[in-house]
Amino acid sequence: MRGFLASSIGVTCAAALALPLTPPAVAATARPVPTTEAATAARPAPHAGTPDTTLTSRRAAEPYAPGSTQSLPLEPLTRNRATPTTPGAPDQGLTRRAVRHFSLVGVVWDDPEAELHGRVQVRTRAAGTGTWSGWQDVETHNGDHAADPDTPERTSGRVRGATAPLWVGDSDGVELRVRSEPESAEADSAHHGTDTRNLPAAPPLPSGLRLELVDPGDDAPPPDASAGGPRTVDLAGLAGENSAATEASAVNADLAPLGATEIPALNRAETEQEFLALNSGELTEQQQRAKPYVGPRPRIVTRRGWGADEGLRERGFRYTKKVKAAFVHHTASGNNYRCSHSPSLIRSIYRYHVKSMGWRDIGYNFLIDKCGKIYEGRAGGVAKPVLGAHTLGFNTKTMGIAVLGSYDAKKPSSASVRAVARLTAWKLGLYRVNPRGKTYLKSGGSNLHRKGKKVRLNVISGHRDGFITECPGRNLYKKLGSARSKAARYQGR
Repeated sequence: MRGFLASSIGVTCAAALALPLTPPAVAATARPVPTTEAATAARPAPHAGTPDTTLTSRRAAEPYAPGSTQSLPLEPLTRNRATPTTPGAPDQGLTRRAVRHFSLVGVVWDDPEAELHGRVQVRTRAAGTGTWSGWQDVETHNGDHAADPDTPERTSGRVRGATAPLWVGDSDGVELRVRSEPESAEADSAHHGTDTRNLPAAPPLPSGLRLELVDPGDDAPPPDASAGGPRTVDLAGLAGENSAATEASAVNADLAPLGATEIPALNRAETEQEFLALNSGELTEQQQRAKPYVGPRPRIVTRRGWGADEGLRERGFRYTKKVKAAFVHHTASGNNYRCSHSPSLIRSIYRYHVKSMGWRDIGYNFLIDKCGKIYEGRAGGVAKPVLGAHTLGFNTKTMGIAVLGSYDAKKPSSASVRAVARLTAWKLGLYRVNPRGKTYLKSGGSNLHRKGKKVRLNVISGHRDGFITECPGRNLYKKLGSARSKAARYQGR
């Protein structure tokens, strides 16, 4: 792959130099920022009788625009007398209130090393109808998705602890409660009764708890695209955007035209020809004559295609040496989304990872929705070994694939499992890796494998293989054997 990477970098530099750079503009897929009057007309006003909330934040307040984050500090809550009380840690949360529109929620806190032991629940009010949802649990995954220890991304000073994000759809009201609970099984069983005299003390909640309400912005096609229309934009249109958008598109220039909203699928013969052409300088004569075990390249929606605001992320790209394995995740963001919502959901996760959690970019290298559509994740080029922040301790020489949704109780769709197989057959094939094989990875340090330990793992592993976590949910984890077999068949093995 060294020849392939060098070729891509050359194309990137040439493309970037050929285009005039301008100050950052509105993201390609976002509508222009409305004036106050236009925004008021476009969005329903808060329901009568519930005052809008004045927001304060440690961070500089963001102006309201399509695609924004509201950050609300939590307050002490008083429990109902009928609710069993665990001594030692008062509840925190927010009472019911009206807020600006949002579609995704999460809770963050100051120290990324601190753990939230307890339960986070949220209720939201649907915009337009004013209907309140029931209480929904927000998964407290406590740092299992993160950059590796001692990396610049992890030690930047910007990183915060966080729950998983939860997709709730277009909402304009919220209520939240965070309850600390002991980890012991005795406490879990005691909570079913009302006698709390013998409950062990709950640990303190992390400091600096805040509720993050993310508005992904409105969906809009790229400037020249209509429904089912062109997959790319003209170079003049791309030149009018900020240099970060140009940079993010140019790293895929070997696979699709500059400004593409998707990277088209190739059949196996076309993929093999492309593989040999891109790696001709690296392969021996014998390797060039041998059959390349690389799966057909699947269709991939680019960052431009799902509407990434390239001004959010840290500039530049970071790479690992190669890709030896793939870790499969679920986003734990719930299953209450339609496939037409997928770009909005991905934009929300991206904004949550960067603005709320303090990462340099979205953590995953790829995302897959329940209809089986594949999306480019962290910027740097879909064929390149981009260093992600998906599996704490095992981001080096791996890629992270997240299936949108929660798959502990719900089964993943066959389309999403097939997409995992198609994607891994192609990407692992570029690095001459057998999806059915095993490999050794050196741990960067996790709660399952000490730092420096060489761990033998399946080439396609679940997140829980590298970290003590429920991710990717037991039902998706059960499907990884099927994904390995399918991926090997796609490679012609």
